[in-house]
Amino acid sequence: MLFSDYTQTGYIYHIVPITDLNKTLNRGIKYDDKNTYVTKYLQFHRFIDKYKPIYIPDWVIREKAIFGSMNFSSNHYFHSHSALLAVKINPKKCWIANENLANCLYEPYILKNIEEFKEAEEYIKKNGEKIIQRYWETSLSFTDNLEKRKDKNKGYDAEVLIFHDILPKDIKLLSIVSDHKIMSVEEWKRFFTTKKL
Repeated sequence: MLFSDYTQTGYIYHIVPITDLNKTLNRGIKYDDKNTYVTKYLQFHRFIDKYKPIYIPDWVIREKAIFGSMNFSSNHYFHSHSALLAVKINPKKCWIANENLANCLYEPYILKNIEEFKEAEEYIKKNGEKIIQRYWETSLSFTDNLEKRKDKNKGYDAEVLIFHDILPKDIKLLSIVSDHKIMSVEEWKRFFTTKKL
């Protein structure tokens, strides 16, 4: 894994576009504070929330979550022009789910409205509810996960759903991702003065 375990660091990880970094470091993070919240994710979150079983606590509403990761594999591909943050959370206000299950529905959900991909609509009708049921059935509270460690299971890509604002004091900037490489804050500062990558 890329980082030491949460039990040692007390951090989970969150990625923001570099264009949101200044605002994030100064104001913190809220679930709906990015432009992409409405344009890319809101309807998809609502689609998954629609099939949430009654035994999942009322406060677990994907539409109102900040998303983070427990860790990353050492060969994880990060999007260019983004910043990797370590954030402190309240474990009692977080939930864990298998991001792999949500991800296998995202593209079909978005593409279903494009004529060229009309098969995506049928795929969603045939598989969507079953996949979402598995998503919720395999989810658990953050504190339960610390005991059961589903995030360590092969094929379980744990996304952390955070149900509280993250204050600036609880955010640590780890690195900036460019097209070419991932560099720490210190490496970027050295680059700015020496102009050497």
